[in-house]
Amino acid sequence: MPYYLVLTIHLLCAFVFIGTVFFEVLVLHPIQSKVPRRAMLEVERAVGHRVRRLMPGVLLLLYGAGIALAWHYRALLARPLDSAFGTLLLIKIVLATSVFGHFLLAMRMRRLGRLNGPTSRRLHLSVFAHVVAIVMVAKALFHVTW
Repeated sequence: MPYYLVLTIHLLCAFVFIGTVFFEVLVLHPIQSKVPRRAMLEVERAVGHRVRRLMPGVLLLLYGAGIALAWHYRALLARPLDSAFGTLLLIKIVLATSVFGHFLLAMRMRRLGRLNGPTSRRLHLSVFAHVVAIVMVAKALFHVTW
């Protein structure tokens, strides 16, 4: 598969994933105090249902394309500290791996019935911080040198 096609799939899936995280953290959570509790629970239930159906496929494509892109740079990743690009790419991979770990943790906690409001909020905020950092590092990949 051509590099630009893999890159396009990766970027589109990143838009969906990051957009969902931004929506949940910057839109959905702040309106909780302004919407009647019962209505908010219905909105959260509907959004959560849609996200749980959509995200597995998005994440599969996002991470699959990410692995393919990393494979393209495997020689650089063999010695990542030798260049700014390699170091930043390694940082991006570590952050993305952490986001995936958050996703697995949330799934496990949900299955165990331990994913409550405050825990979910902390996970969302952590993922939010991670994806902001990933975007910044991804942008820096092609603009930062040392």
